[in-house]
Amino acid sequence: MTARATTRPVGTVTRGTTNPNRLRRMDRWIAATHGAELRRAENPVAVDLGYGAAPWTAVELLGRLRTVAPRARVVGVEIEPERVAAARPYERAGLAFRHGGFEIPVPGRPALVRAANVLRQYDEDQVAAVWERLCARLAPAGGGSRGGLLVEGTCDEIGRRHVWVALGPEGPRTVTFATRLGSLERPSDLAERLPKALIHRNVPGEPVHAFLRDFDRAWAAAAPYASYGARQRWIRTVRALRTDWPVTDSPTRWRQGEMTVSWGALAPRTH
Repeated sequence: MTARATTRPVGTVTRGTTNPNRLRRMDRWIAATHGAELRRAENPVAVDLGYGAAPWTAVELLGRLRTVAPRARVVGVEIEPERVAAARPYERAGLAFRHGGFEIPVPGRPALVRAANVLRQYDEDQVAAVWERLCARLAPAGGGSRGGLLVEGTCDEIGRRHVWVALGPEGPRTVTFATRLGSLERPSDLAERLPKALIHRNVPGEPVHAFLRDFDRAWAAAAPYASYGARQRWIRTVRALRTDWPVTDSPTRWRQGEMTVSWGALAPRTH
């Protein structure tokens, strides 16, 4: 008699905290920067990994992606079976929920994996292995496509401040800082939302610490523009910052309270 093999999800249960609209900044960025890839994808599946105790973020992701990629489908993946059961009544065409973890239990290779507030509870030295595993599940590059996208980061409870890393099949590409500008006193306020790969590296001698220092200095120098509003001050700040740092986006994104820089400029130093 042969014992039936069972596969356990990879990962650990998160706190499950979630709120409607919490990930709107990340979703808006994904739609703007990855929408064309989703439209071209043969299998435009997006995975909301670790959506939490309620399915709001997966429901919202589907709606936002379909504004730029009408064929997009979303699969919410949760390691806690009770959360999957609670989400099932929200299933509809293009939206499904599955029990699983970092192995990503969906057929084929997804065009997008969004993992927000998932790695916060993990140790820093576990992050690289998780990234590698998730990137290996992405749709490959080729034929004019850069391949699938993994977006991994952290935000506050109501989504006012958010920092995420974007990774392709080849590994990390960029880091994006996004905020509600009216709530920002200084750019380094975003430090508490750095992803796990960077949050413990905000110390002297590390690139991310130097970057946030320069971000604050540029923000202070742009104080005269505050009379025109926080948005104009932010735009002026990023213009100054890109003199010394590889900012990869344009004023179109800056106006949204975003700023993206190459991962290599902020990557932790190896010791």
